[in-house]
Amino acid sequence: MRKIALSSIAAIAIATPGIAAAPPFDTPAPVAFMTDLSSGAVLYAKDADRRMPPASMAKMMTAYVAFELIKKGDLKLSDMATVSPETWRKWHGPQAGSTMFLSVNENVSVENLLYGIIVLSGNDACVVLAEKIAGSEEAFTNLMNQRAKELGLTNSHFGTSNGWPDEGRTYVTARDLAKLASATIQNHPQLYKKFYSKTDFTWGKTLGEGAAITQANRDPLLGRVRGADGLKTGHTEEAGYGFTGSAEQDGRRLVMVLAGLTSSNQRIAESVKFMNWGFGAWRARPIVAAGKKVETAEVQLGDSSTVGLVAPKALTVTMPAGTNSPITAKVVYRGPIKAPIAKGQHIADLVISSPDTGEQRMPLVAEKDVAEAGFFGRIWANLTSLFA
Repeated sequence: MRKIALSSIAAIAIATPGIAAAPPFDTPAPVAFMTDLSSGAVLYAKDADRRMPPASMAKMMTAYVAFELIKKGDLKLSDMATVSPETWRKWHGPQAGSTMFLSVNENVSVENLLYGIIVLSGNDACVVLAEKIAGSEEAFTNLMNQRAKELGLTNSHFGTSNGWPDEGRTYVTARDLAKLASATIQNHPQLYKKFYSKTDFTWGKTLGEGAAITQANRDPLLGRVRGADGLKTGHTEEAGYGFTGSAEQDGRRLVMVLAGLTSSNQRIAESVKFMNWGFGAWRARPIVAAGKKVETAEVQLGDSSTVGLVAPKALTVTMPAGTNSPITAKVVYRGPIKAPIAKGQHIADLVISSPDTGEQRMPLVAEKDVAEAGFFGRIWANLTSLFA
């Protein structure tokens, strides 16, 4: 790991001394976590690495697996799935928890199943989609756990597609749920926007009259916090009431997790209070303009021996509102970086540290293309390396 002291940026970014404590916040939730995606800062953590049952928040991983397959072209929103009699019997009726009200042998599109999972929290929709994708729910959970590993969810495991209690085989942490939410937002922005912010969805018909059934999205932030657009609630007797949520205001995107609350009303109140605190008690502090060269990295076996490291967008740090705490900065990359390198490729990180938030890590990208060196260039590079 190559670490370079970034004296030029540090000198610009370090403010006048005066360390301030992180803004206070208190919640009755036994588990709570908040991060600012704009800077990578962790704003709040309360027992964030405790293993706990996710309840329906596990459905975010089911949706993420589907989003990945759609992105790769292996699954289409228009693809159809059939509700098998066995799945219908298991997930039909009040004992089956929240439902999309699918009918036996019904054909339903992947798009509508995703609405059923994300907006309606349908346990039945999760299993039907899982069977469509992998043939069985058990095989689908293997995909869930594979994706979890790829995303770095080091303290989570999925035994069901919908978070239904399974004697402890399914567990997550608040920190992992925030990572999953962040990956959903960043890796699949169009699908995230399409499905997670929908306020209600109509599917199924009532017995007798046959009236259409419309259910509201249970997201406690929608319509209550400016910029709120996701993600997922969860509730079982074992887990209590939980929520993983996100909102964006003025270019800042926050992701929050609360778990273990005692009622739906408490979940609403605490979620709104928590998110408003995140936006009100903290502010974004600009440090590097978009496109600005921050440092130069060494290149191995390239047609150039160095490459500039630039900010792909305007970079900010998150600081307590009304304070000017000192910060330090460094560039971190694994080097020398081997050619070829594409312009815009993420090859390093700018790491900002402050007493209030710890490390905040932001990407730096290559300023230009660097091709592999030709035959004689590689010979010269090897000789130079040998004598060095």
